[in-house]
Amino acid sequence: MKELTYFNGEFVEPGAKCVSLDDRGYTFGDGVYEVTRVHEGRCFAFSYHQDRLYRSMREMDIPVRMPPDDFQELHEIIIEQSGITEGYIYVQITRGVSPRHHAYDRSKLEPQFLMSIHPVDMDEVNRLADGVKAITLPDERWARVDIKTLNLVPNVLAQTKAEKKGAYAAIYLRDGICTEGSTSNVFVVKDGIIYTHPADHFILKGITRQMVVTKVAPSLGITVLEKEFDKEFLANADEIFFSDTIGGVIPVTTLDRQPVGDGKPGKVSQRLADGYNKVLDEGLA
Repeated sequence: MKELTYFNGEFVEPGAKCVSLDDRGYTFGDGVYEVTRVHEGRCFAFSYHQDRLYRSMREMDIPVRMPPDDFQELHEIIIEQSGITEGYIYVQITRGVSPRHHAYDRSKLEPQFLMSIHPVDMDEVNRLADGVKAITLPDERWARVDIKTLNLVPNVLAQTKAEKKGAYAAIYLRDGICTEGSTSNVFVVKDGIIYTHPADHFILKGITRQMVVTKVAPSLGITVLEKEFDKEFLANADEIFFSDTIGGVIPVTTLDRQPVGDGKPGKVSQRLADGYNKVLDEGLA
């Protein structure tokens, strides 16, 4: 089992110095990325991740050079060659290489493609089921976080503040409204009903979020409302949980040093986690 990196058509050593200093991803953060879960040696929900990546590229006016079938085959090849059965695949596509100038000429740029595969510590992932701590922070990101771009400085700063305080992640508040987490989507449970921010420009439409909203919750007969809610509603929730590609459904047991509910993973969150893990084990193209 080994980590592998693929760059512009060939496998290179992880950490190899192959990115141009004039790459717009390096000089401007001008690019997009995607992260896909590898479970039992296969990509989970690959088509969902592919669709989201291509959407991000369209929104950023970056041309798609790799056909969908070739893109999927490359994922399968890197999994096979790495021997990694539990991990994730990171894909990054930048606009291309050119002298530093804000405006770009689409006809003169060739997108730069990077892919790498990494294992995950399943013991660490499994421990998330015991519940995690979270803090609230102002949402200082730009107004198009629905595009999965490389511009993640606000997320980096927020996540660092959270971890310094012993929390798993931060929960963002924009003009008093809860949006999402610094590395994940956020849900609250009140009186048996799940609430989460609508999938607009102020949140990233997470793939695990989509699984919860469209597959897992309906299969369990649990109502989900995509509706804005404020900090007071968040603080008085019966349950709170994150959703992300690596951790799945993650109960939040402490928010801003105060217990959420009885301070233990809630029943709804646990049912959703079990339901999501079932979908994960069954696989989804």
